[in-house]
Amino acid sequence: MLLSMTGYGRASQNYKDKVISAEIRSLNSKYTDIRLKLPQNYREKESDLRKLITDKADRGKIDFALDITSPHGDEEYSLNIPLFKKYHSELTKLSQELDIPSGDLIQSILKLPNVVSAEEQSLDEGEWTTILQTIHQALDKFAQFRESEGAAMEDDLRLRIQTIENLLEQLDPHEAERVTKLRQRLYQNLEEYLGKDKIDENRFEQEIMFYLEKIDINEEKVRLSQHCKYFIEALDKKAAVKGRKLSFISQEIGREINTMGAKAYSHDIQRIVVGMKDELEKIKEQVANSV
Repeated sequence: MLLSMTGYGRASQNYKDKVISAEIRSLNSKYTDIRLKLPQNYREKESDLRKLITDKADRGKIDFALDITSPHGDEEYSLNIPLFKKYHSELTKLSQELDIPSGDLIQSILKLPNVVSAEEQSLDEGEWTTILQTIHQALDKFAQFRESEGAAMEDDLRLRIQTIENLLEQLDPHEAERVTKLRQRLYQNLEEYLGKDKIDENRFEQEIMFYLEKIDINEEKVRLSQHCKYFIEALDKKAAVKGRKLSFISQEIGREINTMGAKAYSHDIQRIVVGMKDELEKIKEQVANSV
């Protein structure tokens, strides 16, 4: 089973006169990067929430927001009137002295530190229990989203691995043809430079065998086939597949494909190798977006 690193989940519940909402979304990232947006009076729970999200969501660039709204929400904030008056007085004087337009001074002052502050409230254990239930619901939906996206990715990966295996089977006839053409070209070159009578047939055969061993790609073909089977076996596992594991297998697949390309000495084989590389790049893109 493959999980996408892209995910989204949201859940809401009521507690007394409040509405508690939890939202989590993620994008692909090599590491776990969690950003939390919490109400001020729940900041002390940040470490607990980070652990909960990390355990459930694994890696990715994750944004989590907890929102608590109430019809009495305005009572949770207070205006520091003495501080507001002091800011207003000082800024008004400064504006007049420097002949600078004051603009919307009230809105500017409201954005200054400590002018508007949240009321300190003790944690309500019942509310916290409801919050945790809501978060778990959001995480469940988040996991379902990742599974759905991962299933589509998995189908695409299987298709592309199958395409590479099909291209691999197309190499055999071109290999035999390559040996024949190579032998003819080398023999023709020797005839032109030395003359047919001066060619040592035994030495020529030895050199041909030596040269063919250097460009032989049978070992690469066998290893590439094994890596493709290993990739599919990893996808077949019921447990969640780690994207890093698939990434490592993809690297091994790429190594064999590149070696075959370096040994090709055939336009037809090079064309097939390019097709394999194209499929592999698309595989790497998909794997990079898996957990």
